[in-house]
Amino acid sequence: MIIVLIGYMGSGKSTIGKELATVLNYDFLDLDDYISDKENASIPEIFKKKGEIYFRKKETEYLSEVISNSKNVVLALGGGTPCYGNNMELLKDISNLKSFYLKLSIPLLAKRLFLERSKRPLISHINSETDLLEFIGKHLFERSPYYSQSEFTINTDHKTKQEILEALLAHLI
Repeated sequence: MIIVLIGYMGSGKSTIGKELATVLNYDFLDLDDYISDKENASIPEIFKKKGEIYFRKKETEYLSEVISNSKNVVLALGGGTPCYGNNMELLKDISNLKSFYLKLSIPLLAKRLFLERSKRPLISHINSETDLLEFIGKHLFERSPYYSQSEFTINTDHKTKQEILEALLAHLI
């Protein structure tokens, strides 16, 4: 089975994905890391040198490659991946795939991301938590229709890693 974790940056896709993979004895794959390896460049470098359109085309190509050739993997998507091309349709076309939206509230996302914004090119220029709240709110408004196409939604507000894992596992048994 392929388990795909979807959600906004900072929602815990990679952290929870690694834990879930360990529990299930699956491989873990972060799509952004996969793209970086294939392109021999970081995501910010790809954006800077080749542009977002190039990146989004490659993202769809590599997503298709991963889901077509993988078994027993937990895949964490980039926050924007579900919103471009036909990426959500690609996921829906795979019969042995379950998708989960890890949903974290805007205030909790802002609190979590504000401290690590220097590592996140999309928000590195934002200097106040109020501006970050507004940015995330607008972004989530645009992305929610895509995220909500996931097979399952797990609300992660104020939940421990263990509680989130148990919620995910309940849908896999």
